[in-house]
Amino acid sequence: MIIKTAKFLMSNTDYKKCPSPDLNEYAFIGRSNVGKSSLINMITDNKSLAKISSNPGKTQMINHFIINENWYLVDLPGYGFAKISKKMRAKFRKMIDDYILNRQNLVSIFVLIDSRHDAQKIDLEFINWLGSKGVPFGIIFTKADKLGVNALKKQIDKYRETLAEYWETLPPNFISSSVTKRVKEEILSYIEDLNTKINAGQ
Repeated sequence: MIIKTAKFLMSNTDYKKCPSPDLNEYAFIGRSNVGKSSLINMITDNKSLAKISSNPGKTQMINHFIINENWYLVDLPGYGFAKISKKMRAKFRKMIDDYILNRQNLVSIFVLIDSRHDAQKIDLEFINWLGSKGVPFGIIFTKADKLGVNALKKQIDKYRETLAEYWETLPPNFISSSVTKRVKEEILSYIEDLNTKINAGQ
């Protein structure tokens, strides 16, 4: 897939106010500071599409972007390390849950995981929650450029072994770097394939 246009559309705190669900939609989510904005900018070839901040928790709304005028990319608030109150964290979680469970045109969610770290409880809980709700998702391991080849392989293999404790079949997963643009084409091809299958069935 070639990205010809990528434009910000709108931000909301309520899924009911999101754009009309007439296009296929793909959402990106992960713990704060996982490199979500950098990844979005990398795959869309637009360095300023998603706002990058050194302060975790910058994304606090459901942000819609329209790609090539034919599918939506959604940047969801992060979870985990953001320095926000327990009340605000609960508010964000409800906003995210409502969106995930009620957005009719949501094709898949990409859960971003920092490849440098072992499996975190908060990530596993979120991934398993998606599974329990029957929500299609894939995993993108980010910041692959931060580790050497052997160390990266060891970490990813270890993470997959942990996932195998919960899943008979592992969800689609990708190893990415926003610096080297690693796996950009694979992610876009995956989205393109899903779009083709869905649109063919309409």
